[in-house]
Amino acid sequence: MDHHIQQQPHHYDGGENDYMQQEDDWDRDMLLDPAWEKQQRKTFTAWCNSHLRKAGTQIENIEEDFRDGLKLMLLLEVISGERLAKPERGKMRVHKISNVNKALDFIASKGVKLVSIGAEEIVDGNAKMTLGMIWTIILRFAIQDISVEETSAKEGLLLWCQRKTAPYKNVNIQNFHISWKDGLGFCALIHRHRPELIDYGKLRKDDPMTNLNTAFDVAEKYLDIPKMLDAEDIVGTARPDEKAIMTYVSSFYHAFSGAQKAETAANRICKVLAVNQENEQLMEDYEKLASDLLEWIRRTIPWLENRVPENTMQAMQQKLEDFRDYRRLHKPPKVQEKCQLEINFNTLQTKLRLSNRPAFMPSEGKMVSDISNAWGSLEGAEKGYEEWLLNEIRRLERLDHLAEKFRQKAAIHEAWTDGKEEMLQQKDYETASLSDIKALLKKHEAFESDLAAHQDRVEQIAAIAQELNELEYYDSPSVNARCQQICDQWDSLGVLTQKRSEALQRTEKLLETIDQLYLEFAKRAAPFNNWMEGAMEDLQDTFIVHTIEEIQGLSTAHEQFKATLPEADKERQAILGIHNEIAKIVQTYHVNMAGTNPYTTINSQEINAKWDKVRQLVPQRDQALIEEHARQQNNERLRRQFANQANVIGPWIQTKMQEIGRISIEMHGTLEDQLTHLRQYEKSIVNYKPKIDQLEGDHQLIQEALIFDNKHTNYTMEHIRVGWEQLLTTIARTINEIENQILTRDAKGISQDQMNEFRASFNHFDRGEAEFSRIMSIVDPNRLGVVTFQAFIDFMSRETADTDTADQVMASFKVLAGDKNYILVDELRRELPPDQAEYCIARMTPYTGPDAVPGALDYMSFSTALYGESDL
Repeated sequence: MDHHIQQQPHHYDGGENDYMQQEDDWDRDMLLDPAWEKQQRKTFTAWCNSHLRKAGTQIENIEEDFRDGLKLMLLLEVISGERLAKPERGKMRVHKISNVNKALDFIASKGVKLVSIGAEEIVDGNAKMTLGMIWTIILRFAIQDISVEETSAKEGLLLWCQRKTAPYKNVNIQNFHISWKDGLGFCALIHRHRPELIDYGKLRKDDPMTNLNTAFDVAEKYLDIPKMLDAEDIVGTARPDEKAIMTYVSSFYHAFSGAQKAETAANRICKVLAVNQENEQLMEDYEKLASDLLEWIRRTIPWLENRVPENTMQAMQQKLEDFRDYRRLHKPPKVQEKCQLEINFNTLQTKLRLSNRPAFMPSEGKMVSDISNAWGSLEGAEKGYEEWLLNEIRRLERLDHLAEKFRQKAAIHEAWTDGKEEMLQQKDYETASLSDIKALLKKHEAFESDLAAHQDRVEQIAAIAQELNELEYYDSPSVNARCQQICDQWDSLGVLTQKRSEALQRTEKLLETIDQLYLEFAKRAAPFNNWMEGAMEDLQDTFIVHTIEEIQGLSTAHEQFKATLPEADKERQAILGIHNEIAKIVQTYHVNMAGTNPYTTINSQEINAKWDKVRQLVPQRDQALIEEHARQQNNERLRRQFANQANVIGPWIQTKMQEIGRISIEMHGTLEDQLTHLRQYEKSIVNYKPKIDQLEGDHQLIQEALIFDNKHTNYTMEHIRVGWEQLLTTIARTINEIENQILTRDAKGISQDQMNEFRASFNHFDRGEAEFSRIMSIVDPNRLGVVTFQAFIDFMSRETADTDTADQVMASFKVLAGDKNYILVDELRRELPPDQAEYCIARMTPYTGPDAVPGALDYMSFSTALYGESDL
């Protein structure tokens, strides 16, 4: 069913016109900007969920989730606190319309006349109608009952906002739309009520997004107000939706006003409870104070009634001091507590009477009268206690004086004797040197004098102990024990002093004897040690000798050294005898030697070790000298062996060199005779090679033996090698020279007589200076300064004989060619020997003249080339 009922004007402060205006707003909203619808949808949904969550549910889509009427009825039950009619659980449209009508009926029952809102539109999911219905619910249940200074509903909420934000200069709330756009209004409301939640001073008016999001986040987190608005929607629209803003702001009003009411109620309860708690605390304080005071009195009375005297002055003085502390420190606070107890009791009774509470009755035995009686007993026990203490102190003073005197003298004596027995019993002299012993004797004599001076104190201690015994001092047993211990220790010190004195004197005599032996040992050991070190150095000294005479000199010196060893051994035995005598004294008298010989670092083990080393080195030196003598003998044999051969070979090489020289100058017989003679000579020289090789072998032995000189010959192996190489070179060159002369003679057609004449001329070569220069440029073209006989023969044959020329050879080829300017291959092979024909064919170039035929060769160029390459 639809509800088109006029709203009763008395429900809203604005009167009938306000609600008619509201109806117009809903109609106009149908055509308004969708941005406002978006804002309302978000705000109304969040507002509904803030209540529905109390019932454990929520909505997602405001026009869909209320269509069956179930959550709508539940929402109204939560916000009103009342039960609605039982809803229909069916899924049919009629059931849904029935449920929505039940909800609308409930709203109407609260005095709201719904205009233009029907159940069918809600069930059909009409968004505008659904939002209008929710806005009606918000107005009725969240805004209508707001009352501030004679204003209510919307104006009341606006006035509340203005009053709360008045202290904030940058906030001016005049409406529920643009006044909230910068977000500072929301932040000011929160800061006014909960200043600890927002640092308002850091907010800026020109940063609305930050301000709005800060307010929304804080409200959700700390005030349990869900986010009903989007900062972007508020900032992004020129005029935010009024209904959305009002709905959200009303949540702040209810949050803060609800807290204020709860606080007022709590304060009233607390005030009542505080009175009760205070009275109960006073009762507990009285009971505890009374119990503590009575317990203290109970503990203190036996202490004051105790008259058993102490044995020491100190203990009695402590008792007196304790009593003074009691009167000065412990009792005055208790007097104050007793007084305070009575005051508290009277105050408590007065407060109970004024607050219509029954009078306080303390526990049994804790009445004010009980405490007064206990206090009287305490003061009775105090009487006479101080006087008894003073009399006891005077009685103990005299005994305490004597006991203190005994303790003082005993302590001084014990402090002096402390460690003395250990000092007298120590065996420090057993490891002391002679100088240490003399110092210990001086120190001991001083101690004996000190000991005698302490005799009087020991006698005084014994006398005081006797007097304390006679006066029946309470601690006489400990005094007597201490006195006896002092006397026994004194007797012991006397015995130990005498024993130490004797031991020191005996040790001094032994050490003086040993010291003399040490000194004698040092005087004799030092030179003997030096002799042994010198001997070891000489015996190990390396030597290099090159002759038998040198090694014989070393052997003679070594034999002379060996002759001194028996005498040296006697000296060693004498030195060791001194050492043995010291050892015997040490062993016999049990002397514990603290150190080594102060006069030397040399000891017997070192002497024996070096002596053993000398004895070990002597035969080693013998062997080294024998081996070196044999080596020198062998070296001498090698020298003589080499010299005997070198003295023969050297002159032989020189003789052969001279003979070859004569052969090359003298001309006996034909060149062939000379050549035969020279080759026989060469053979005899080559047959001499084994003797050279044998000499090389001997020379190698000499080098391996490191022999550097040989007085038996002036020839060295290098001399022999150079001479031998020159001999072989000279004979080979001479033979080659004769062979070339034969070739030249045969080529030039020179007779034997001409050859002899050339040789004579060569041996006596002399011409004019200009002519000499011309000849030298021919026979010595390399300017070596040496002219061979062969070069001389070539020169002489040119000077004296006709020779073939390129033209003559060319004419000869022309004859073979049958007077042609070229020659054919067949003609060459027919006229010349095979190898020479092939030589020409390989080197001749093809003929290119005008009369050329295939296979024609150029013999003219070939002839010219022959003499161009070989002509001098």
